[in-house]
Amino acid sequence: MTIKMAVASSAISLTLAGCGTASTVLQGDEDAARGLRRQKTYCQSIPRVYSGLAYDFCVMNAPPDPTGVLVPLVLLDLALSGALDTVALPYTIVRQGMDGNIRIYWRPARG
Repeated sequence: MTIKMAVASSAISLTLAGCGTASTVLQGDEDAARGLRRQKTYCQSIPRVYSGLAYDFCVMNAPPDPTGVLVPLVLLDLALSGALDTVALPYTIVRQGMDGNIRIYWRPARG
């Protein structure tokens, strides 16, 4: 493997690791919700349809990042998430109908 291939593959894997679509479609609901709670988002839930875009918007709807590094990365991820969410649309429409929104903050039922 050449150095160019190694750099390209590691850049792609780093991008997908932070990708909103990968976080919501390829992982479990608990993992996606945990990631957004870690960012201290103000969002209560996100829809499964175009969930990658919703995830990115919820990351931006959180207290400001003191380093300032997060916003440009999220803005780059919006385009990637939009394309991947469109590809995953048949799957996410079915999941939205069956399971509803991905809840980020929830309270146990009283009883």
